[in-house]
Amino acid sequence: MKKRALMKQLRLIAKEAGVELVFIRQGGNHEIWRISDRRLVIPRHREINERTAEGIVRRVEEVISG
Repeated sequence: MKKRALMKQLRLIAKEAGVELVFIRQGGNHEIWRISDRRLVIPRHREINERTAEGIVRRVEEVISG
């Protein structure tokens, strides 16, 4: 999955839930984002493995739902 598509999906999920997706910092291989009160680590690659992307989306949905 392209990183651009993943970020678009995460922003849409956050917007629908009424929470904010905030960029915190970037490192050599990862970016740190905050959604609600939880930290989210996203790889800094153009292509992100499908299973990794699914795991990130699943974690965001868990954070938002409860």
